[in-house]
Amino acid sequence: MLAITNAHVVPIEGEPFDGTVLVEGGKILALGASVQVPEGADVLDATGQWLLPGFIDAHVHLGMHPEGEVGSTSDVNEMTDPVMAAVRAIDAVDPFDPGFDDALAGGITAVNVNPGSGNPIGGLAVALHTHGRYIEEMVLRSPSGLKSALGENPKNVYGEKKKTPSTRLGTALVIRQAFMAAQNWLAKPEPRPRDAQMEALAMVLRREIPWRQHCHRTDDVATALRLADEFGYELVIDHGTEAHVIADVLAARGVPVLIGPLFTTKSKPELRGRSIANPGKLAAAGVEISIITDHPVVPINFLVHQATFAVKEGLDRATALRAITLNPAKVLGLAERIGSLAVGKDADLVLWSGDPLDVMQRALKVFIGGKPVYTYDTVARVGAAASRG
Repeated sequence: MLAITNAHVVPIEGEPFDGTVLVEGGKILALGASVQVPEGADVLDATGQWLLPGFIDAHVHLGMHPEGEVGSTSDVNEMTDPVMAAVRAIDAVDPFDPGFDDALAGGITAVNVNPGSGNPIGGLAVALHTHGRYIEEMVLRSPSGLKSALGENPKNVYGEKKKTPSTRLGTALVIRQAFMAAQNWLAKPEPRPRDAQMEALAMVLRREIPWRQHCHRTDDVATALRLADEFGYELVIDHGTEAHVIADVLAARGVPVLIGPLFTTKSKPELRGRSIANPGKLAAAGVEISIITDHPVVPINFLVHQATFAVKEGLDRATALRAITLNPAKVLGLAERIGSLAVGKDADLVLWSGDPLDVMQRALKVFIGGKPVYTYDTVARVGAAASRG
């Protein structure tokens, strides 16, 4: 049993308090201002430190597209056909990508790894813990969604190849045709022939996993809503650069937005509306937001800094913390396990030197399932992740 005592605890659900969190068997056993430490427990005195749930980045390419690597070294996009519903991110994730250690340094204990946005339908995502030597030991949910892309990326990729889609019209057509084919396949009597593409799309049609829609411009967000209405699936907006323009529509429909990356230039036309003020605008309208890095587009350890700057530009402070904890846990279907501190939840915990929304503070200790996986040495001024080997 581990007892973290004298910490300033921010449980996300519920009011912060100064007190103790008890961990046993990888789960939170008890927490509160007056929790008694059982005899024989290992005690970690966290006086002056803040204890929060591990952060969650719900949109990354960690392990599939290492920083500084391009071309044949990247496995993020299988751009040989516009419809790649059946490819699985889990088959391309390298747990020894240095980005996983960077995630721990940023207090991130869980991520959702997506295929890229080169295809109208890009493949199946996987939710992972950020420490391990073997992917199956790290998996939280697989698949955790099916990636799709609207806008510039797929039309540019296939336009250069002189094949459909070369326009936004064509991209929407490819998606519609794929779902119609899946509906026709589902209508066949059992036993149906095995078909990897149809089986992946059928999970979306049955609402077993969400449709993760990459889109930036307001008109692309509208197309995402239109397609979801046509086929009845659970929609999540990824990026949503201009989603605030129709924030009232998204809020009324209960469609969450994973907004980001925020620390980049307006590198292409559909990003002209990018602003760190946009998360605050979405949240003020009642949209449930999560903040994402799209790592390696933005270094994953900057996730909390994006939240901090969003607060500076108008986002409510409590909402900012939820946007990197409980909200992404909900999107990933994992809110019963992670995203807040509560009895019975996974002991994915981070001790911070102070308020994590203060850019001068840092993660000092990170635990996943109650096991220490990262420690920062304040004397040597260097952090180290536990061995993955």
